[in-house]
Amino acid sequence: MEATVAAAKRQLADGSANALSLLASCVERICNPGGEGARVFPHGVSMAARKQAQASDMLREQGVAGALAGVPVSVKDLFDVQGDVTRAGAKVLPERAASADAPAIARLRAAGAVFVGRTNMTEFAYSGVGINPHYGTPRNPFARQAGRIPGGSSSGAAVSVRDGMALAAIGSDTGGSCRIPAALCGIVGFKPTASRVPLQGAVPLSPSYDSVGCLANSVACCAAVDAVMAGEAPPAAPASLAGLRLAVPGGMVLDGIDYTVAQTFSDALRRLSAAGALLQDVDFDSWGQLGELGHGGGLVAAEASAWHGKLMAAYADRYDPRVLSRIRLADGQLAADYLRMRERRAALCRQADAELAGFDAVVLPTVPIVAPLIADLADLDDLDNDDAFFATNRLLLRNPAIANMLDLCALSVPCHRPGEAPVGLMLFGRHGADRRLLAIGMSVEAALRQAHR
Repeated sequence: MEATVAAAKRQLADGSANALSLLASCVERICNPGGEGARVFPHGVSMAARKQAQASDMLREQGVAGALAGVPVSVKDLFDVQGDVTRAGAKVLPERAASADAPAIARLRAAGAVFVGRTNMTEFAYSGVGINPHYGTPRNPFARQAGRIPGGSSSGAAVSVRDGMALAAIGSDTGGSCRIPAALCGIVGFKPTASRVPLQGAVPLSPSYDSVGCLANSVACCAAVDAVMAGEAPPAAPASLAGLRLAVPGGMVLDGIDYTVAQTFSDALRRLSAAGALLQDVDFDSWGQLGELGHGGGLVAAEASAWHGKLMAAYADRYDPRVLSRIRLADGQLAADYLRMRERRAALCRQADAELAGFDAVVLPTVPIVAPLIADLADLDDLDNDDAFFATNRLLLRNPAIANMLDLCALSVPCHRPGEAPVGLMLFGRHGADRRLLAIGMSVEAALRQAHR
């Protein structure tokens, strides 16, 4: 059976599975001593998961089933779940259980989702690589023995889905944290327009750029989960590719692209064109000015510094030093710099929206490289390794972060052939056009999958 939300709902409806059996299948994979469960769920399976599954089965017997009733979902360790400790991949936060669910989590609970456990992540969500020196780094499912990075910051989220430890995963996305690991691990990742899902109850990185997204094995899975978290209906049907206007940017988004990604992306574009999409090469002026938002670490470092100030003063030695150094980039920022960047960002968002008005979506590589080896990036005591880490981090974040800076919705869809290194094709939609983008994404996904059969 295909590991999708829709397939699970069919099994639950026809009685061939129940919530307890779906959960048991996930737990078996988590507890496999030869798997990545201990690194994906460093704090173990949720103690409440079995009771949630039992309650879901009892309600279904009484004819009550929410939109995600019985579906196993993992939760990034950034979100409050009532009764759980939120650590944000760090070791400096108090070991205090949350008194209430974050709103996004509460909506999932009300829809009947079963929370399998809390997934590992980059400390405080501040890196696209996915390495965590405190709790270990889950190995990418592709060529696992080689030990490749999973991508971040929602590292455990992506591996939990790809390895069948959950059918969907909840993540955050400030500069690509859902889409980067989705692309590197070969699944779908969705970043909504930031205002679509409430941010309360999640440890913030940058309130200007933060969004609550999801990862799963299909676009329809992400659409179903996003609809619950946003309190809206999912797209009614896929959008037709015939006559679809797709902008294909060049320039910086292709800089540093490796051979595998270049060939796979080009092949995907040919297949979309053959399916009837109208591709147009473009150069967006607003994108070329985004560097102005990076002074002194940009808005992200400034807002992270404001939140972490007291913690850093007391526990700097307990931070991941690479995360700490990025937060401290804001030390030289003035209040006037921050305000000017906010004003400039608002102007660029308006400009970008006008530039996108003639297109249904923008298509580009999610990231320009396939997943590198953990061993080449993880050693904190090797300066050459440190340089490689930061260079890789910048490369991974560059394309996805455009959507966060310009407050767009964005989706990463696998476009590689089965058995090959995972490559993500990314779609951008206009601000607020989330349901339309997901409908387009379903058709893009179908066209790419059909071509690889």
